[in-house]
Amino acid sequence: IYQRAIAFTVEIYQVSKSFPKEESYGLTSQIRRAATSVPLNIAEGSGNTSEKEFKRFLEIALRSDYEVLACLEIALRLSYCSQVDFERLCTKANEIA
Repeated sequence: IYQRAIAFTVEIYQVSKSFPKEESYGLTSQIRRAATSVPLNIAEGSGNTSEKEFKRFLEIALRSDYEVLACLEIALRLSYCSQVDFERLCTKANEIA
């Protein structure tokens, strides 16, 4: 899952490159931070010796994954991404979740 989350984050960065420049500090930043949060929280949680703490970090990663889905929906509705990219990335986000 960690490796898939890394690859997914790279794809989010690539797709969000085409978002309007005025979104640099808005949706572009938000979707990138949320996507990056997924593998970062998996990595941070895996460094814990406590299973309870590891689960907590996985829950944070899951919430970030859902945040990416919401950002993708907004990007689609604003025509910042194509339907094809939206569906592909949503499928990957759901697989990671």
